[in-house]
Amino acid sequence: MGLQIHLVYDLQGWCCVSIITFVWLYNTLYVPKLILFPHYEEQHIPAAVIVLYYMVSLCCITSLVRASFADPGQLPQDPDIPYSERQLWEICNKCNKMRPKRSHHCSRCGHCVRKMDHHCPWINNCVGEDNHWLFLQLCFYTELLSFLTLLFNFCQYYYLEPLTKVKEELFVFRHELAMLRISTLMGIVMFGGMFGLFYGQLSNVIADMTTIERMSSNLDEMLKSSKPWQQTFSEVFGTRWKILWFIPFRQRQQLRVSYHHANHV
Repeated sequence: MGLQIHLVYDLQGWCCVSIITFVWLYNTLYVPKLILFPHYEEQHIPAAVIVLYYMVSLCCITSLVRASFADPGQLPQDPDIPYSERQLWEICNKCNKMRPKRSHHCSRCGHCVRKMDHHCPWINNCVGEDNHWLFLQLCFYTELLSFLTLLFNFCQYYYLEPLTKVKEELFVFRHELAMLRISTLMGIVMFGGMFGLFYGQLSNVIADMTTIERMSSNLDEMLKSSKPWQQTFSEVFGTRWKILWFIPFRQRQQLRVSYHHANHV
């Protein structure tokens, strides 16, 4: 995927990305300021809890930014098709360009994307072969960050000992209950909304199918699985090292050999 930046000029998409960024920024600033750091100073929680929260938050925003700006697999204007693979390509009936099978034309972006899963307004980008792994990481870390936020909010309200050194002059402490409720509400919405999406994405990867292919296939085709799940995940994440599946700071390597395997649109 390299360092190529892919921009989609869509006002609705940028609004959706701004909402996600605001939720991330609110909880990343609020939870440590009101809960983690004060209780750490009074030795109610260990430093490892703060490090964990910031690491998950960093992975979440990194996967969001990279998934939003990464090239999902847009085909070049004049692709160089090897003679031995020409039977694996087809002509798009919308843009009249050659594309590998399992590609799809995105009407929002106006071009074909290799192994396109869907166009996601929440990252203002298509989810395709080259950034699908980042989208999966975004789903995972959003779920994890939302869970930790809800857990710390619950502990703040019901479990942790009262603070003895509360700076009442600070805004976050003067409006603690209101900010706690806002954070909890956003955590519930993000966790619940992302759960179904993440589950569907995992099911698709295991079945070696995209969302578009699943919507256009019958039930018998969807139940077929010709690859072990380790192989399908390795192809999506570009590595067979499972620990690297969780790291959004690396570069993805191409492991898939051909585009014609399994079902295609």
